[in-house]
Amino acid sequence: MPKHRDPEYKEYVAKLVVEEHRVARQVAFELELPESTVNHWVAAYKKKKLGPDQGKYVTPGELSKLEAKYAKEIKALREENEILKKAMHIFTKGQ
Repeated sequence: MPKHRDPEYKEYVAKLVVEEHRVARQVAFELELPESTVNHWVAAYKKKKLGPDQGKYVTPGELSKLEAKYAKEIKALREENEILKKAMHIFTKGQ
């Protein structure tokens, strides 16, 4: 099996570019690989490492929506926390 089809080799090449800050063109030249292939492996590695939603830009409108969503979640969690505290006091009162 050719070395360039091995997933570990692909990850190794992508790590050279991403984590060691090497230039993809230079790595491709040194390893005798097409530059487009190395770029593809790097993109796949970044997507795998960062996840599907990481690394994307967020517009101000999206940011305000996210802030409102998180504020709502925080409010709900605080209410739940207060209810649990009251329930704890009620159940431990008889002991």
